[in-house]
This record gives sequence, C-alpha cells and structure tokens, in this order.
Amino acid sequence: MAPARVTMEVGNDGVAIITMINPPVNALAIPIISGLQETFGEATRRDDVKAIVLTGKGGRFSGGFDINVFQQVHMTGDALLMPDVSVELVVNVIEDSKKPVVAAVEGLALGGGLELALGCHARIAAPKTQLGLPELTLGIIPGFGGTQRLPRLVGLSKGVEMMLLSKSIMSEEGRKLGLIDAIVASEELLKVSRQWALDIAAMHKPWIRSLHKTDKIGSLSEAREVLKIARQQAKKTAPNMPQHQVCLDVIEEGIIHGGYSGVLKEAKAFKELVLSDTSKALVHVFFAQRAASKVPNVTDIGLKPRGVKKVAVIGGGLMGSGIATALILSNIYVVLKEINSEYLLKGIKTIEANVQGLVARGKLTEDKANKALTMLKGVLDYSEFKNVDMVIEAVIESIPLKQKIFSELEKACSPHCILATNTSTVDLNIIGAKTSSQDRIIGAHFFSPAHVMPLLEIVRTEKTSAQTILDLMTVGKIIKKVSVVVGNCTGFAVNRAFFPYSQSANFLVNLGVDVFRIDSVIRSFGFPIGPFELLDVAGYGVAAATRVVFAEAFPDRTFTNPLVDLLLKSGRNGKKNGKGLYIFEKGSKPRPDPSVLPIIEESRRLTNVMPGGKPISITDREILEMILFPVMNESCRVLEEEIVVRASDLDIASVLGMSFPNYRGGIVFWADAVGAKHIYTSLKKWSQTYGNFFKPSKFLEERAMKGIPLVRLKTHNLSFLNFRFLKLKVYYLFC
Repeated sequence: MAPARVTMEVGNDGVAIITMINPPVNALAIPIISGLQETFGEATRRDDVKAIVLTGKGGRFSGGFDINVFQQVHMTGDALLMPDVSVELVVNVIEDSKKPVVAAVEGLALGGGLELALGCHARIAAPKTQLGLPELTLGIIPGFGGTQRLPRLVGLSKGVEMMLLSKSIMSEEGRKLGLIDAIVASEELLKVSRQWALDIAAMHKPWIRSLHKTDKIGSLSEAREVLKIARQQAKKTAPNMPQHQVCLDVIEEGIIHGGYSGVLKEAKAFKELVLSDTSKALVHVFFAQRAASKVPNVTDIGLKPRGVKKVAVIGGGLMGSGIATALILSNIYVVLKEINSEYLLKGIKTIEANVQGLVARGKLTEDKANKALTMLKGVLDYSEFKNVDMVIEAVIESIPLKQKIFSELEKACSPHCILATNTSTVDLNIIGAKTSSQDRIIGAHFFSPAHVMPLLEIVRTEKTSAQTILDLMTVGKIIKKVSVVVGNCTGFAVNRAFFPYSQSANFLVNLGVDVFRIDSVIRSFGFPIGPFELLDVAGYGVAAATRVVFAEAFPDRTFTNPLVDLLLKSGRNGKKNGKGLYIFEKGSKPRPDPSVLPIIEESRRLTNVMPGGKPISITDREILEMILFPVMNESCRVLEEEIVVRASDLDIASVLGMSFPNYRGGIVFWADAVGAKHIYTSLKKWSQTYGNFFKPSKFLEERAMKGIPLVRLKTHNLSFLNFRFLKLKVYYLFC
C-alpha cells in the first residue's frame, strides 16, 4: 500500500487543491498531519496562490484521526505522542490563514476529518455525505476544535446532541443547519469549491471564521439551561463515563470565555482523557472487534466465500423467528419449518411483529418491511430444503431431537449445504454424532433477541472446514453481526465463561444477601440489568435447562439451589406471566415484588449454606467481586483450553453477547485491570470458606504467581485452532 501523503496542485485560476491521500478513508495519520502543515505553509507563501481547497482522494474527505496513535499512547503512557493539531494546524494555519480555505467534502467527514472542515471558511459537500463527531464512543472528546465550532455552526442543542450521542447527520441536514454552505454533485464538487474560494478572496462571499461565531449560541442563561439538561441526561445514560461531563465543561468554557479559550481547554482535556481508563478500555474494544474478523487458517489462506442466498430455519420459536427476521432484513430468502401449521403460523406472526416493531421505532421504512416479508416462506416438511445454501436449526435444547434433525438434514439437503445449529450449550460433536457430514456442521449461536443483539458466536469442531467457517462469517457480516469464531465445548466461549454469573448471584442470595441489592450493584457496575431481573426476562425454563447441562459438564464447580424450582412451584414464571422476583406490568418498569421474600427464605433453608445459619455481612464491592470473579475464573479455563483465538475475542464477545460494559474493556481486559493476584487470593479465600465453587483455576493461579497478564496467550500452535498472534492494522477511526 502506498504511504499516506498530502499533495498540492495549483491551477491557472490561482487555487491550490490540497488533497489528503490515505486509503481507504484518508485517516489523519501522523504523515497526513505533517503533510498538511507543510503544504498549507507552502500555499500561504506562494504568490501565485489566491485561495485553497482542502479535499480527500477516492470519494472520501476523511474518516478521522488514526486510532493506532491512541494505542501507542496507551502502551507508552506518553500523551506527547499526540500531535498539536487543534491550535497549530486548525486555528493558526487553516482558520487564521490570510488566504481563504474551502473544504470540498464527499463521502464522509467524521471526527478529526469534520473538525478540519469546521476550521475552513466554507464547506461544500456532495450529496449523502456523512458528518459527525463520535469521539465520545472512545472515551475522549473532539480534540481539534470540534467542541467549539460545531455548536457555533449548527446551534448549541444540536451540537451537544451530535457529540454526546455520537450521532452523525447527512450533508442535506447539515445544509439546513448551516454546517454545509452548498450541496453539489460529486463531479462538480471541486469546480464549485474552487469558485467559492475565489469568491471569498474577492469578497463576493463572506469570509467566516466559525470559532468566532456567536449568533447560534443564544444568551448565556439559555446556553446554561441547555447544558444543565444535557448534564442531567448524561448522568442517567452514561454515569460511569467521564468524557460526557468533560465535553460539556469544555463547551461551557467556550461559551463563557470565548472560542479560543474553549479550544485551549479542549486540547488539555483531550490529552488527559486519552490516558483515562475509559479510553483505554473503549479503544481496546474497538481493536478487539476488528481483530475478531481475522481467523488463522480461515481468513488468511485465500479462500473465497460462497454466496448464501437462501437459508432454512428450523423452529419458529423465539430464537428461530429472530434469526429468520435478521436474515430477511438483509435480503436473504428464508424457508421457515415447523412441525405443524399452528406453530408455523405463530412463528410467521412473530417475524411480522419483529419487522413491524422496527417500522414503529423508525428504524425501517414500510416499503423495506414489506419487501423483507416477501422473502419468507413457511413449510411443514423438507421438500424445499434441497435448494437452500444453509440450514440453521433452532429447536429446544433436546439432544435426541437435534440428532434426529441433523440425520434428516443430511438426506434432505445438497452435499454443499451448511448445517448449522443455534444451540447455546450442547457440544456440536454430540449433535452431529449420527451424521457423516462433519466438515459442514457448525454452530451459529445467536443471542436473544436474535434480530437485535449484535453478536454471532460461530462454533467450529475439529472437523469443520475452513470454507464453512468463512461462509458463515460472511453471512454474519451481511446481517450486520460481529462474528467471533470459537472452539467447541459445553457452552462454547460466552455461555461457558458466564455460567458462574447467575450461580454466583444465587450463591449470594442463599448466603443471605438481598436479591434486589445484588441487581442494583450489578447495574451500578454497568450491566443494563442485574442477574435476577435477567432471570425473569429470559425465563425460568431456560435457566432450568442450562443448569442441568452445566451441572453435568462441570459437576465440580456447579452450585445447585432450589430457587427457580420454588418460583415455578409458586406459579411464577418471570416476565412470561408478569410475576417473578419482579412484577411486570405493561407500560411500567419491572419493580421488586416483596411477596417473593418467603420463597427466597425457603431456598435459603433448603440450601443451608449460611455460616452459622445467619446472613453474611458484605460490602457492595464484595458482592460485585463474588459474582464476577468466578466468571473470570471460568474465562481463564476458556483461555487455557484455547476455546477462543485470542483473549480479546472473549472481551468483545462478553461486551456484545452478555452486555458487559464496553467502557470496562470486556471481561479479560477488566480482570487485568483489577489484577490476577487479587482475583486469585479472593477466590482462594472464598473456596476455603464456601467450597469448590470458588476454587481458582490453575491458569489463574499461574498468572497470579508469575505476574503474567491474563490477556497474554501462548504463541505456539496448539490444537485445531492453530493460534498465533496477529498484528492488526486499523487505518481509521470514525472520530
């Protein structure tokens, strides 16, 4: 790939066209920034240059600052690696230039890319150009003057909304707001931008320095009210992420003391936030997501994905209907099979409700919804299966039923058809034991609701072919899922690592800890709901089924208790019938049900694990650790058995599959931040008091004693996963 560079061409009209070249999205790498400094300096000095147009090559302006620099800062702890772009380049060189500068914007101008454009004296855009400042998603704030210029161009409320929600807009909306001066066809973009720059130079058009605009800020009292409301909202939606409040502080500085003062505060705050734990975690998640798409001996051996245009889904229940919804929304034909017409009709109606729900929430147009539903066909037998490219089995977790279905599929489908199962726990070797098509059997584990949750856990056995894996990864990309390829075992990677999560919570309840306090602690840590509300929402049937599977697979570290059975016996079934540990009423948030307390007391009596028969005294931090440290302990076994290609795969899977807070970096990243030694000593202490459920794994003990980070896996090849470290080059950051 050609090196990143900046070019300049001066036309006969006296306009210098400065072009950023760093495909695919012209990321603002260090060579680009230094190149801009150099070429702008030359253009300013040259007598034959009357005006300047800044643009990007290849139909894209710029996708933003190069995130690799952030990673280097995090590894070294040296914020001085960040160049001073805001004042030196955007203010001093571009905005305060004695020659007018016009940004010719096309494709996208995001993050630092948009901030460069904001510093220009006018912005001409092509249609459908994406504009935004999504830096807060990486734990930082806009650092090239965006906190000051965007509100001055689009208005304070809109500017705050775009930054705090990382919400981009299209150039058409930007034109109405005043962010864009004109929209022209792509082929006319440079021509119009050149003339606009010349018109500014000739004083036929206004020469606007956006940092000095105040007309859209409003009065000081109005601005403070806008910021007050924004602060309150950010405290509710992002209580553990400091960048939101810092961003508002910086905006307020500029409103009170002027734009330049705001820019100086922004630059200082930006460098402080880059070194924050939140930024380190979110940047780690950013890289982890992209690393997951690189699978040794699958994506690096020159294979081409085969087209998957038609998929059969077996089972129209909650998971099957969700999977079918995800497929038809991405223009993949679906054949939905059920055992009788009643179940089939119910499944189709569920899919229709899923699609219409997206329409109601404004996420899908009526036309697209209607088109999606035409791609669905219901059947009661296998007659349509001979022409499908893939089958996804999504029936109940019954091993005999799954084995029977796979034997039938081998006969009904073409020899090249992918045979996938959505099982969440059952070993794939057991499911496919009665077939001879081991190379095309694979796990396609979706998370509920399947058309909403972003993770697809792709499970391979020792015999699954690389082609089958690649084809399913391609389907995952088409349906907008993040695919993580994992090895085969009970529970695979995500459910295997997190099976102690609910068991730890149950252990604490039976030790006398209040069930609703546990949920509150977990929510405060950053999970959207606690383990007991999750139990109510997911359903007691799921909990009962998975409990049996894990108890059989890992009897030495399973905590069994009668709470779910007692809840079912009392006529409770969680959200399904509106009554569980919480009360569920339409239009209201779930609320704790105090009448469940006698049932909990009965569970405690039967379990009999409270020391001396009395409830334990415990802090909120201890609650958090007693729930999450066993999860990390099992994660260590997942790492040791090399169920995942790299530790970061487990991080991104925990974030996208289990809603582990992304600003904590994922389960392994967070554990390394806490420290393996602290986790090990805590588990050892609890195991001596409460038994084997808390017994530390050998992998954790070794890492704790030797001071080796948990994230570091072996570098030599082991098992069918053929592990090796990958160096991932990410060329852009949408900020």
